[in-house]
Amino acid sequence: MKRLTTLALLVGTLFIAPTHGEETSIEALLRLNDPAPATPAALSQTSPVFIPSVVNSVSIAQMGFPEGIALSGGQFQGGASFTLPVDQVITTARLALTLKISPAMATRSASMQLMLNGQPLGTVPLTAAEGDTAKFQLDIPSALLVSSNSLSFKVNDGDAMQCQRDLTDKYRVTIMPDSHFELEGQQLDIGSDLSHFPRPFFDSMQMTPAAIAMAFPTTLSPDAISAGALISSWMGIQADYRGVSFAAYHDRLPEKNGILIGHPGEQIGGLTLPQTTQPLLKVIDNPANPVYKLLLVVGKDENDLRAAAWRLTRGNFALQTPSVDVTAQTIPVSKPYDAPRWIPTDRPVKLSELIRKDQSLTTTGLWHDALRVAFRAAPDLFLWDGETIPLHIGYRFPSENWIDEDRSWLSMTMNDTFLHSLPVNKQGALETLWHKLGGDARQEEFDMPLEPYMIYGDNQLSLYFNIQPKADAPCSVLLNNNIKSRIEDDSWIDLSNTRHFALLPNLSYFVGASFPFTRLADYSETVLMLPEKPTETQIATLLDMAARSGNATGTALSHNRVVIGIPTSGAALSLLNDRDVLAVTGLDQHDFNRAILSNSPFVMHDSTLGVRELTTWQRVKRWIAGDWGSDSLEADRYFSSNEAWRGFVSFPSPWNDGRLVVLALGSNDDQLARLHGDLASARINAGIRGDAAVITNENGVRSFRVGEQSPRGEMPAQMMVIWYANQHSAMLAILGLLFGCIAGPALYVWLRNRAKKRLDLDNRN
Repeated sequence: MKRLTTLALLVGTLFIAPTHGEETSIEALLRLNDPAPATPAALSQTSPVFIPSVVNSVSIAQMGFPEGIALSGGQFQGGASFTLPVDQVITTARLALTLKISPAMATRSASMQLMLNGQPLGTVPLTAAEGDTAKFQLDIPSALLVSSNSLSFKVNDGDAMQCQRDLTDKYRVTIMPDSHFELEGQQLDIGSDLSHFPRPFFDSMQMTPAAIAMAFPTTLSPDAISAGALISSWMGIQADYRGVSFAAYHDRLPEKNGILIGHPGEQIGGLTLPQTTQPLLKVIDNPANPVYKLLLVVGKDENDLRAAAWRLTRGNFALQTPSVDVTAQTIPVSKPYDAPRWIPTDRPVKLSELIRKDQSLTTTGLWHDALRVAFRAAPDLFLWDGETIPLHIGYRFPSENWIDEDRSWLSMTMNDTFLHSLPVNKQGALETLWHKLGGDARQEEFDMPLEPYMIYGDNQLSLYFNIQPKADAPCSVLLNNNIKSRIEDDSWIDLSNTRHFALLPNLSYFVGASFPFTRLADYSETVLMLPEKPTETQIATLLDMAARSGNATGTALSHNRVVIGIPTSGAALSLLNDRDVLAVTGLDQHDFNRAILSNSPFVMHDSTLGVRELTTWQRVKRWIAGDWGSDSLEADRYFSSNEAWRGFVSFPSPWNDGRLVVLALGSNDDQLARLHGDLASARINAGIRGDAAVITNENGVRSFRVGEQSPRGEMPAQMMVIWYANQHSAMLAILGLLFGCIAGPALYVWLRNRAKKRLDLDNRN
């Protein structure tokens, strides 16, 4: 019935004439290459609306299995769930399946059954045609695909293999992560209704990265871009693991869905924003195709645009609300390190607080996946040498008599680093003897100290109950899914002994958590900066950075401020004097680059970035400070030897050396646009560190430390002395030697004179 209703809606939309907002001038919206202008009468007799088609794919990796789905070791059935946007109707579907089959499995002439939403799709033979890999394509009836779907796999010969305990790793088939659905469909018109937001720009049911267009008026204003950054950061929170990218349009309309931001009466691509005295949110049809929508965010000044953008992110609009006049908004201000996606550091945190709502700390049966607890932490956590982070694990194995308790373990890993294997029973000699006598020797808790270097910005604790049956256990118990293993609710991790302290600049903190800007997650102490005449790519890159920050913290950039160009006076200059700066530029923005790089370790030579040569006094200071690891020469040579590149540099702010600048830049817009894809790569993220990172297509990422690093964070003065001594032991040794050379002779002379006086006095007596 649901599918028939959807089809009826689709057919009905084929005959809807396009409508336009009141402020849209029809003549102004005509394409420049139209042969002749059309009259309003002619436009009223428009042809039926073209329903745009959509083509996308959903892979096994995007369903949450980046390593694929492995069927082996007694687990010969598995599956994955996936969702599809509700504003699309699928007309054609195909499953491209890539299987990796072990040689032993291929010789059994087994097969694998596929089911979608409980309906059989077919059976594929498990025989590798090319090496150990087999590829299949299956046409899928589009009627089987709904908003929420379940794809399942089962090896038909699996029951026979489950009893071969010693050969469980021999028989294996892996559904590779690049296996995917190829989907074609049509976009539905959801109407001009704010209650659908964030649809049609982003659908929480989609599993693929989102792409969102934002358009700005002819005259770019800092307040419009600031509102765009606020909305972008909120979209980054909603997109979460999927990712989101932005396209910026300067005085032109997006071809599909888009968000338009500006002041009343301004024009964007021929569309005039409504005149209003209050902040306004309004959804209208896209003049190019009314199936697509344009969201207008309108305000007369910075406060009104911020209020409109903030109200948009709050949602809760009534049904069938095409526009809203926004009243005054109370926007909360962040406190240091209060990001909701960062683990608290003021108390022990239960593991049950860190899992998603759809997760559980209980597993069933022998064959199951590991329990994964993911959490994010502030990147500047600091502990002294020898201090550790306590992790308490309470756990409970099943108590079935056919379980081999001597070979069963709870395996713990943190960020793919093995921690410990916890036994079922206590391991002491007395406990073992007591257990053999029939006593209870179960071990159900363990305290694991974690070294500070094990905690990153993004972390994953993995707990796997490796339950082994006894050799004489009947085959039927291997399929028993009634047994449960669980992590107790009193399991916790405690970071309350850590401090927030780090040496900056450090670009690894920035790419991991947008730090130090996210210290106050709403960017209330951060300026977003662009050249005087930014390109669309530079604006889009800034919006991408805002989305990454929102995704990292769970907080929208509600108090960000934007500065365009280099101010010489006024409010913009005062902002730069007491805030950190996140800037985006290109090498062709000569004046902007020279100004922002003044007094930094970096310098512009025409259209080439280089490293500023140190003065003799700077060399002496760094040598005395024990800073002997600078990569200045290597960085300068690498900058000059690459024609096309993109990356980041970081340095103290030219307006306040106690603040920091992170500058994203590229040799051209094409290179700068690649930064979004670069930052989606775990390999490139891991390689970005220091204060300069250069990314090229040929060599990947290379990082350097060019300038000085300075401490920043929460450290008492007396502890700073100890920290400084620990960091500069070589300098202390040199100072000690110099002190000894000076004080030793002086002390010798003083003692000699004292001895002479004493001897002279004795001789007189």
